[in-house]
Amino acid sequence: MTTSPPPTPPADEPIRDLQAASDLLRALASPVRIGIVRELSQGGKYVHELVAALGVSQPLVSQHLRVLRTSRLVTARRQAREIQYVLTDDHVAHIVLDAIRHAQE
Repeated sequence: MTTSPPPTPPADEPIRDLQAASDLLRALASPVRIGIVRELSQGGKYVHELVAALGVSQPLVSQHLRVLRTSRLVTARRQAREIQYVLTDDHVAHIVLDAIRHAQE
């Protein structure tokens, strides 16, 4: 099986764009945050749903949601007394889902 080399960014790629990409990958650099994005790729979720799906504590989920919100990858919507979290951009879900698939190969 032959694979083609990955596309090479143009040499004149602005460093700020490369920094933004680096910041995005850093924000995703946690198994819990990757799990949160994977779960949110299916639609908005409440914290208790993320806790159940990921099998980690509520404070840990909240801590990682804070990182994702600070990075503007996730937004929060108040629904009565609960807050529903959603991805701000479906592109992030594609990055995470592709990375998971790649790791499984």
